[in-house]
Order: sequence, then structure tokens, then C-alpha cells
Amino acid sequence: MSTLFIAPTVYDSIRTHGEETYPHECCGALLGQSTAEGWRVVAEVRAGNTRTDSAHNRYNIAPLELVEIERKARQQGLEIAGFYHSHPDHPAQWSATDFEEAHWLGCSYVITEVARGKAATTNAFLLTGSNEEEKRFEWQTIQIEARPDDMN
Repeated sequence: MSTLFIAPTVYDSIRTHGEETYPHECCGALLGQSTAEGWRVVAEVRAGNTRTDSAHNRYNIAPLELVEIERKARQQGLEIAGFYHSHPDHPAQWSATDFEEAHWLGCSYVITEVARGKAATTNAFLLTGSNEEEKRFEWQTIQIEARPDDMN
């Protein structure tokens, strides 16, 4: 099982985002750097959920917004490490739709269950495989760790 290393401020922020958008799904991108141990996520970027048909159980990030997120990440020396979204009143487990719409091989997908407006379980899944036909989600361990500059 791989590990997703995530700064505590990022972890807290994505959970808060889910609470703020409840009963709709929130979504955003995770920014970080790839290391031999796994992704190290140091920032998140909130994105607008453009789904108007079923925002309570689906999300979509507009392509232009995604391009802008990626451009700004590169300016900071970071990459898109993955994406996050919430599941209002539903377990923090990927759905068939989540799987169908996941295309960033090698990236992490973080899902937070928001139960009655409060963040509950948060899980991470790594999208693996060499191409779209072989893709699969693998569980990831989330390790919350402070960056060296966050420590006093």
C-alpha cells in the first residue's frame, strides 16, 4: 500500500471545504511533489463544482480552471498530485462514477465523507495502471506530516 503524505493544514482545509459545501460535493486539486516514498502534498486549490444536474453526488472541475491550477502549480515548482472531493452522507469510498471519470494515472484521489454536515472519514486512493484500460484504484495510507518550515 502506498502512502500519501499531506500537510495538516491541507488535510484540515479539504475537510472544511466539504463541510462548507454540504449537501453538495466539493472538489479541488492537491499540489505537491512526487518523491520515492510517494506524493508529498503541500497545498490544495479549491475548485468550483460545475455539475448543475446532480451536485449532491457528482463533481466536475471545468477544464479551463484545471489548466489554470496546473499553470499556477508549475510556477510554484509543484505538480498536481491528485484531486479531492466530498461525499455528502455517503462513505469515503470511490463510486463507479468516480472511477469512470478518473483519468490522471499516478495521482491520488482523496474522498471525505461529510455526515450531516460534519467531516467524518477521509480516505485516499492512488489511480494506477499503464493506460486507461488497465487503470485501477489502490488504497493509500494518509500520513499527516508537517513540512519542515511548519515546525517550531
